[in-house]
Amino acid sequence: MNAPTAPETETQHELTDGFHLLIDALKLNDLNTVYGVPGIPITDLGRMMQEEGMRVLSFRHEQNAGNAAAIAGFLTKKPGVCLTVSAPGFLNGLTALAHATTNCWPMILISGSSEREVVDLMQGDYEEMDQLAIAKPLCKAAYRVLHAQDIGIAVARAIRAAVSGRPGGVYLDIPGALLGQAMDAVEGAKSLVKVIDPAPAQIPAPAAIERALEVIKGAKKPLIVLGKGAAYAQADEIVKDFVEKSGIPYLPMSMAKGLLPDNHPQSAGAARSLVLKESDVVIMVGARLNWLLSHGKGKSWGAPHSTKFVHIDIEPKEMDSNVEIAAPLVGDIESCLSALSEGMGADWKAPPQEWTDAVREKRDANVTRMAPTLQNNASPMNYAGALGALKRIIEKRPDAILVNEGANTLDFARSIIDMHKPRKRLDVGTWGVMGIGMGTAIAAAVETGQPVLAVEGDSAFGFSGMEVETICRYKLPVCIVVFNNNGIYRGTDKNRAGGEDPAPTVFVENSRYDMMMQAFGGEGRHVTDPDALTRAVNEAMDSGKPTLINAVIDPAAGKESGNIGSLNPTSVVSKKMNHEVLEILKQKAAQ
Repeated sequence: MNAPTAPETETQHELTDGFHLLIDALKLNDLNTVYGVPGIPITDLGRMMQEEGMRVLSFRHEQNAGNAAAIAGFLTKKPGVCLTVSAPGFLNGLTALAHATTNCWPMILISGSSEREVVDLMQGDYEEMDQLAIAKPLCKAAYRVLHAQDIGIAVARAIRAAVSGRPGGVYLDIPGALLGQAMDAVEGAKSLVKVIDPAPAQIPAPAAIERALEVIKGAKKPLIVLGKGAAYAQADEIVKDFVEKSGIPYLPMSMAKGLLPDNHPQSAGAARSLVLKESDVVIMVGARLNWLLSHGKGKSWGAPHSTKFVHIDIEPKEMDSNVEIAAPLVGDIESCLSALSEGMGADWKAPPQEWTDAVREKRDANVTRMAPTLQNNASPMNYAGALGALKRIIEKRPDAILVNEGANTLDFARSIIDMHKPRKRLDVGTWGVMGIGMGTAIAAAVETGQPVLAVEGDSAFGFSGMEVETICRYKLPVCIVVFNNNGIYRGTDKNRAGGEDPAPTVFVENSRYDMMMQAFGGEGRHVTDPDALTRAVNEAMDSGKPTLINAVIDPAAGKESGNIGSLNPTSVVSKKMNHEVLEILKQKAAQ
């Protein structure tokens, strides 16, 4: 006789867990691409993300994955997502998170972590670290999730913090045990949050608009400075309409190049020194008066306090950060420029022709003077000849994304290579940090679907060069040009002590970076003159295959620290020490 079965008193409910809730929360908010490095405790999370239709790109180092996520935020206005393991992996990603915050790009760093009870008692867990406490000072916001039912709200808070107001980096701490926590699937679905209007418009005050227009009307030598914030805003037509309606010359910062074509009649890019020195009213659009603009003072500018600033920024604390702002305009760029354009009316008076003629004449003279140097076909190459070749390639391929880093490679390229469309030039940003190249190139290819030309100094390339394997693995249309001059700044430095070790700034002579790409199945080319460089780049971009071109640059070309050599401190001690001092040092060393 069969034993009686117990009556079914409860309905069996389907379960979900932390893995799937995190995936569902990201997908619900259209965050479908993740850059990261797998490992404990997030290896299976990456596998499940891929299984659920997300694109998961696995890197060789977390900092490069983080740089990819950071630039993805700039390109898409959605938070780029970076996924790392705990402790060391988290720390590797943290540099990129701080980089994103400094540049005002939305990014979310999601890191696995140890359990709280072990971390708080410092009991020596695997990769034990209080990651939340470490992240807080380096990003816009930081959150930790302890319960599966809170994952939805945590992701929503991270998204809103990353993109609202001034964008920035957000850290989301995921203890390993959270991923395995189970809960009712129906309740789990209810706990997810679709973020509504995460970055609402910030309308400027009417009185602020009137004040700004009065300041601009009084200008005899006005200037517009476009920063990368203006490019991030993706209000391209509104920016163009404001600039053209005003008739004011404009100076684009490096990542704002292409908002209007660099050959636009009002462009003052090739007359930078003149317009900064002589302008009496400067309209800052998505730019900050930081070190890149000499803090708005000093020898780059006119007489102290002679320049009036109209400053458009979404962050009120940015105003008066270095100099007095005559007309602060707090709001988003689209709203501010739309209000200014409307306030100008139909009969806005253009700037004095004497000023615009002076700017145009200086710009044209500089362009004409530079043109012959960009045509040289010297071998080995100098920067002008090599970058002149790349300038002509970009001119014929305006949709290509240019990634650029280095010292001399960055400085010369920024002024030589014209951009023709917005958000096509991606570089080191506000910090000037080296190592963004490969991560940025990968994300640019993934997020835009366009071919990428990454122009790298050999030193800068070394920070992220192993990611060429990642580029080959995902078959991305990235052409890398490494300007190889055998060293940092130049390859001609000598060991001042006369020993066998090379000088600190010198690399292995005649290195073949092209063979690195060949090792992973990509195309490698070695070129020594601009004509060969032109052919190699065009063939690579036509093919769409991962390619690295080792471009030999004269080791003596370039200068110390590029254009910021003045930031190097100088020793005041004589090169030859006093004999008595040397004897004392020798005696101490012998003790």
